[in-house]
Amino acid sequence: MQTTVLIVDDEPDIRELIRLYLTNEGYRVLEAADGREALELTRKHTVDLMILDVMMPGMEGMEACTRIRKTQWMPIIMLTAKTGDLDKIQGLAVGADDYVTKPFNPLELVARVKSQLRRYKRYTNDASVRTNLLSIGAVTLHPEKRQVWVHGQPVHLTPREFDILALLFRHPGVVFRSEEIYERVWGEPMLSSNNTIMVHIRKIREKIEDDPKNPAIVLTVWGVGYKAAADSHPGRDE
Repeated sequence: MQTTVLIVDDEPDIRELIRLYLTNEGYRVLEAADGREALELTRKHTVDLMILDVMMPGMEGMEACTRIRKTQWMPIIMLTAKTGDLDKIQGLAVGADDYVTKPFNPLELVARVKSQLRRYKRYTNDASVRTNLLSIGAVTLHPEKRQVWVHGQPVHLTPREFDILALLFRHPGVVFRSEEIYERVWGEPMLSSNNTIMVHIRKIREKIEDDPKNPAIVLTVWGVGYKAAADSHPGRDE
C-alpha cells in the first residue's frame, strides 16, 4: 500500500512545494488548509505521517495535534515560522515527533519524513505491536489499521463508528458520557442534547454484537453513558 502523507498548511504555495518533493519520492499526498480539515481527513483516510503548520486560521496546529493524539499515533512533523525554544517544547509536548522551522530546505524535510517513517513502520511491524490488538469477547480491533473482526470475520464500520468503538475498547470498563464521546470523536463540544451517539451505538451493536438487543460488548450504563465490557467475558447492561 502506498504511504500517505498529510500536509496541513494554510499557504497553498507551501503545500504545493512539499507535494512536489513528496510525490517525486513516491508518496501519496493529502492536503488540508487548517486543523479542522486535517482532523476530518484523518478520520476518512489512513495517514502514515503528517506535516503540520502551527499558525493557521480556524483550528491552529497545537490544538489539532492535541486532538489527533487522542486517537492517532502516526508521526507528526511540525513545520512552522515559530522558532522560539518554548514553541518547540510546546510542540513536542502536545505530541509532535519532530519540529522544523520556516524557511526550510525541502530536501531536509523529505529526509526527516523518511526517518520518521522508518521508525514508525519498524514499530508498527514489530511483533510486540501486533499484540496490542484490542479484543473483547469475539470482537477484535486493530487501532492502526482501523480494522474490526467479529468471530474472525472482518466487519465494516464507518469512520465515526470505528472511532467510538476504539475509544471504548481502549478504556474497557470506563463509562463515557455521550458528551465526552462526542467531544473526543468529533473533536468539538456537543452543543445540544441529541441522539447522535445513541444512534451510532445502536449501529455498532448491530454490526458486532451476537444479540444487539442484549449487548455483551458495548454496554449502556443507564442515566450515565456507555462503556466497553471490562473483560472478555460477556457483560450485561447496567
